[in-house]
Amino acid sequence: MFNKEVKSVLDLKQAFPTEQDCINHLELLRWNGNVVSPFDATSKVYKCKNNRYKCKNSGKYFNVKTNTIFDNTKMELQKWFMAIWIVTSHKQDISSLQLERDLGITQKSAWFMFQRIRNGFDLDNND
Repeated sequence: MFNKEVKSVLDLKQAFPTEQDCINHLELLRWNGNVVSPFDATSKVYKCKNNRYKCKNSGKYFNVKTNTIFDNTKMELQKWFMAIWIVTSHKQDISSLQLERDLGITQKSAWFMFQRIRNGFDLDNND
C-alpha cells in the first residue's frame, strides 16, 4: 500500500500530510484513473463533489472507501494509514491497547481498526 520510502511514522505523515492526499493515493491504488462503480462495473460513473461518485446504472453514490476496510467509518484516513503501518511493520503482534496509545484514539476504535486491518490483510493466516 505504501511506498518503500515510508520507514517511519514521520515519513508516513510527510507522505500523506492531508486527508485529500490519502484519498488521492487510495484512488490511484484502487482505480488508477479509471473509476469503476462497486455496484455495477459496466456502468458509467459521474464525478460529484466532495470526493463522491455516482453509478449511472444503480443511481447509488460511492467513494473510494466503499467496499474497503475503510467503509462506513468516520475515522480519518490518515489514522487508518498510520494504523496499517503500525500493525504491519511490527514483527510481533501488537495489542489494540498499544494501537490506542499510538494513535490517541479509544480502545474500542483501536480494536475495530485492528480487526479490519487483520481481516483485510489476512494477518491471521498462519500458512
